[in-house]
Parts: sequence; C-alpha cells; structure tokens
Amino acid sequence: MINRLLLRGRQFVNAQPVTYNYGVDGLLVMGALSIAANNNNLFAQRLGATDFQLAHLQLFPHLLALFLLIPAGLLVGSLQNKRKVISLMLLLTGIFFAVISISAFVPSNPVLFFVVFFALASVSVNGMYNVTWQAYFPEVVPEEKRNTVLTFRTRMTMFIALIVPLSVGIILTAIPSMSGKIAAHQIFYAVAAVLLIINSFHFRKIKATAPAESKRVSFAEIKVAVRRLKGNKPFIIFTLAMLFFHMTWQIDWTIAFICQANYLQMNELALTLVPVSGVIAQLLTLKFWSKNNAKKGVDQPVVYAILGLAVLPLGFIAAMNMSHLQGIILFLVVHFITQLTIVNIVLNLFQCLLKVSDEEYRSFSISIYISIMTLSNAIMPRVGVWIYHQLGANAQALQITFAGIVVLRFIAAGLWMLRVKFMKVQEIPG
Repeated sequence: MINRLLLRGRQFVNAQPVTYNYGVDGLLVMGALSIAANNNNLFAQRLGATDFQLAHLQLFPHLLALFLLIPAGLLVGSLQNKRKVISLMLLLTGIFFAVISISAFVPSNPVLFFVVFFALASVSVNGMYNVTWQAYFPEVVPEEKRNTVLTFRTRMTMFIALIVPLSVGIILTAIPSMSGKIAAHQIFYAVAAVLLIINSFHFRKIKATAPAESKRVSFAEIKVAVRRLKGNKPFIIFTLAMLFFHMTWQIDWTIAFICQANYLQMNELALTLVPVSGVIAQLLTLKFWSKNNAKKGVDQPVVYAILGLAVLPLGFIAAMNMSHLQGIILFLVVHFITQLTIVNIVLNLFQCLLKVSDEEYRSFSISIYISIMTLSNAIMPRVGVWIYHQLGANAQALQITFAGIVVLRFIAAGLWMLRVKFMKVQEIPG
C-alpha cells in the first residue's frame, strides 16, 4: 500500500513538476504562517498590547507596504528573473520571524518591538512576495492550466492549515503558565522562520516557460503604464468592486478577535477551531468549486463567498446572547457553514485579476491593485475598533457594529453582481 502510494507520488512529480513545486511552495508558506502568524493577536495581547495596538498589527505593515508596492511593481516588471526576488523575500521574511521570536526578551516595550518586526515580515511576504509571485505565476503556468495548479496548491495549503493550527492550539492550551505560553509562541516563530528559509531555496526550482519581456523603468514608461491603466475599464471596475468588498471584509478583523477572546471567552483550543473549521469546510467544497470554475468561469462564484461572509457577523451576535459553551458552539457552527463558499475568494480572485490585468504591464497593474487593497487593510480594522469604542466599547456596541457590517457585505455582493453583468456585456461581440 505504502509502496503504491510512493510510486503514484513519483509519477505525479514526474508528470506535473510545476503543479508539485507550487504545492510544496504552498505547504511551506502556509505552514510558516499557520504556526506563527495565526496567533499574532494572541501573542501581542500576552505581551501587553491594547485594543488599538492590536489594530496596529494591521495598520503599520500595510502603511509600510504602501510606500513600496507601486515602485516594487515597476521594478518587478523590469526584471527578467522574478524568481530570485521571490526567493529573497521568503528569506527576508524568515529572518524577520527569527527576530520576532526574541520579542519577549526585549526589556522595554516588547509590544513595539514585535509590531515593528512583524510589519517588516508582513511587507516581505504579503507585499513584495505576493506582487512578484502573482506576476511570475502566468510566466510559469499557461491560462488553461492555472485553475488546476491553483486548485492543487490550495488543497496543499488547506491541508497544512488544518493540521498545524489545531496542533498549535492543543499545545498552547496544555501549557499552564503564561510564561510557558509566551515561550511556546517564540518557538513557533523560530520554526516558521526555518520553513520560510527552506522555501526560499525550494522556489528556485520553479522556472518560467514564457518569461515576460523586461521593461526599462523610466518616467516615460511609467506614463505609458498609467495611461494604459486608466483606459482599462474592466480593471478599474474590478478594483472598485473589490475595494468595497475588502473594506467590508477587513473592518471586523480586529473586533472579531476581541469578541472571541473577551466576550465569548474562547481559550487557545477554541480559537484554533475557528480557522480549522473553516479549512475543513473549504476542503469539503474545493473540488466542487474547482469543477464549477472549469465549467462556468471564475467570476460568478465569488458572490457566494461574499454572501457567506455577510452572514458570519450574525453568528457573533447570536453567540454573544447565549451561555458561554452554547455561544462558542453556535458560533463555530455558523462559521463552518459560512466557510463552505469562501474558497471562491482563495481560488478565484487572483484568476479574475489576471483576466483584467494589462498583459504588457501586468506587474504594475497587480501592484496598483494590491496597494489599494493594502490601504484598505491598513485602515479598516482600526475603523472597526474605533466604531466599537465610539459606541461604548461594550457588548451592545459590538453587536451594533456587527449588524452594520452585515448590511455592508450584502451591498458588496450586489456590487459584484453588477460587475459580473458588466463583464458579460463586454464579451458580447460589437
């Protein structure tokens, strides 16, 4: 049995080396982020972070990224070998995670130390790595194979995102002392650093089959890129629809943790079950949505994911009005149900972006898009905390905030449907 599985594995690697290598890339990156980054808020809180300092975990990294992403997009477009940049960003992120692992040893203001180096790590992996990875992907994988490769990579990331957070949650829950829990967090960051450094060497195996023509970075070239971007109506409409959706999605990223930790009083294991239940739901539906993409395209299914997210805040509201254990169970059930469609964001948005990006200036288009979403990500979690505090920073204030988010997400779903209709009109000849 084992020999047969190993044989099939070798046959798969030989037959589809690109799919396999992207799968390993997903395993290592998600493994690092799952073992460390999933517990950023918890670690910061244990170091003494306030509600607004927790929001800074989103604010500072994304503000820093804003200064780098657009120049990075132009630079990436001028490079003939984007693979080296991806490897370098993975290596840098690994180094920053290694530095983060000593945060608790900093004698004065360990929270600030953590926030600064977490910002640098986030910019490396979520900024530069993402821009270059997304620009490089079409050079490696032709359009007809993208859904297959992304599906396999997503399956690998989900597999690791299921096992690692659950293991981390069990370990943290089993440790009785706060000092022991903090030490465990530090070890997790160190292990994450090792995984990212390994991946920085592994990614060198992924080679472009149709490398884009490198472009010289000049003021004249920037003007041409901006003019082409302004005339790309499908890209502009896609970006505006996604901006509104991301604003409604990101606004509760910090207050959701506040609700789980402070109002629902979820321990480490219960907090871990949130992402784990989401991954299980996505694994159960990945094959279905992947086949649906192949048959009907990648645009329409995104609306189902937005609608699922629109229902999620209702789970928070209902759980807050129940007893401790019942509230946690109800929230986990609602969260699981809403996650049955969320894979369409992971699997489809990138493919939608590639469809509307200017092929000649793809890196620049992607960097503009990510910069806009990054600005939203920097601001909106803090906006959510600000609204919560303005309303009184109590249970009623949190429920009112969640109710408003429900309405905004239904509006986001409607805007996406209008965008889908616009794209269909654009495809009609004449």
